[in-house]
Amino acid sequence: MAHVHAQGPVPEPGTVSETEFWDARYASEDRIWSGNANDVLVREVSDMTPGTVLDLGCGEGADAVWLARRGWRVTATDISQVALDRAERHAREEGVGDRIDWQQHDLGVSFPPGEFDLVSAHFLHSRGDLPRERILRTAARAVAPGGVLLVVGHAGFPSWEPDPPADVVFPTPDEVLASLELPDGGWEVLISAEHERVRTRPDGGPGTHTDNTLMVRRRPETPGQTPGQARRGENPARSG
Repeated sequence: MAHVHAQGPVPEPGTVSETEFWDARYASEDRIWSGNANDVLVREVSDMTPGTVLDLGCGEGADAVWLARRGWRVTATDISQVALDRAERHAREEGVGDRIDWQQHDLGVSFPPGEFDLVSAHFLHSRGDLPRERILRTAARAVAPGGVLLVVGHAGFPSWEPDPPADVVFPTPDEVLASLELPDGGWEVLISAEHERVRTRPDGGPGTHTDNTLMVRRRPETPGQTPGQARRGENPARSG
């Protein structure tokens, strides 16, 4: 693990804009995250046939680089330009910089255009004012026919949190699904589940954190049908 050097204080959420908060958060250390792709992404996407993918909240780019190595054409977005610059350097070092389009977006204000075979949103949480449900509904609309939306989030606070805020509520997978407001018959639920993973506590000891996963597939459209009338079919994002 690389040694992390603190660069400066991070402002309290709500005292600055979301962009300023996350720029300061990333600038405060040489590296925030592990550099490894998220476990659920690796487990659920490894067998898919590469296509186009939108990575929402890409951070330092570990997921985007992992996807690009496997042949995906990646659009990766984050609110922090500091994180994007770091991610772009990582991608160049790994030789996949030409497969990733890095875009800075405050997703509550702007969103990447186009449709994608896979839209991935991992831990899209914030202590500030983040319209998460609205962003995820926009993400669902960005999924191409036959494509997949993968949403992974925390189901609660980590085991070592001594006094978690009582006013913070994490949605269940079914609640996330309901919030997407997907058209009847247009989507298939592939995964809706909670899972516990082992994490390293701040003091170096073992801890746990419960997360949830929602994975839904947009049904392919047939000639003459509108998106809300799509039928059940094979997922071209999955390898046969």
